[in-house]
Amino acid sequence: MLLKSISYWAFPGGLEGTLNIKEFMTKAKKYGYDAVELCIGETGVLGLDADQTYCESILKQADEIGIKVASAASGTYWGFNLAGESAADRDKAVEALKKMIKITSWLKVRTLLTITGAVSVFFLPDNPVLSYDVVRERSIEGLKKVLPAAEEYGVILGLENVWNKFLLSPVEMAQFIDSFNSPSIGAYVDMGNIIPYGYPEQWLRILGKRVAGIHFKDFRAAVGNAEGFVDLLEGDVNWPEVMKAIKEIGYEGPVVGEMIPLYKHYPEVRIANTSNAMDAILGR
Repeated sequence: MLLKSISYWAFPGGLEGTLNIKEFMTKAKKYGYDAVELCIGETGVLGLDADQTYCESILKQADEIGIKVASAASGTYWGFNLAGESAADRDKAVEALKKMIKITSWLKVRTLLTITGAVSVFFLPDNPVLSYDVVRERSIEGLKKVLPAAEEYGVILGLENVWNKFLLSPVEMAQFIDSFNSPSIGAYVDMGNIIPYGYPEQWLRILGKRVAGIHFKDFRAAVGNAEGFVDLLEGDVNWPEVMKAIKEIGYEGPVVGEMIPLYKHYPEVRIANTSNAMDAILGR
């Protein structure tokens, strides 16, 4: 059975890294989730300084609450990444990713959402626009530096389709993943992010066994910008077809609600709405 999971970022204080993890897991359980996706920041309640003892204490709390820690993500990639313009930032990204791989393994989850870099980022207009081929070359170089650690710790780096203007088709992503010939490189497929330029069910079927993580989001294609992200079942994701594709490829990992941004008022209502929608989508 697929685990119904929710992202730490979907709660108030999540993006800032200030929400207490026990409180987050307790609320996730309250709203009917089986599991959670924890998010690693440069600092905050789960920062790069987290050690094995701390991670084990989180797992103990999760067990007491009756919820699973099923995946990990990070937002550090927008500040510095493997394909960045600065060599110092690229080196920093390598070391940070090695630390996050260890943290992911200590949390006893298999997939770490990973973003290697970006040609451009719409919400960071002051960042330079990089050449696509340069981003690809640097991404390969950086991933090769961290792959030994991922393989040693049994962690899959799930490359996400985000609005970074890189790896824009499932065929290209499949070829990119296969070029490493490693079980520690996979795909983290976000349903809503695909809608402006493709079909989630096609991405799932083409990527197949490479899929190591799935985000549940929805999007209205007619809007065409970040304002198009809406609640599950309100957008253009073909959820029945997505569920067919998930079953066809044999994916058994968590499906994670990543609902960003929050409601302006009473933001936890969105958490409840997402839980109800996911129950419908999952046929519960």
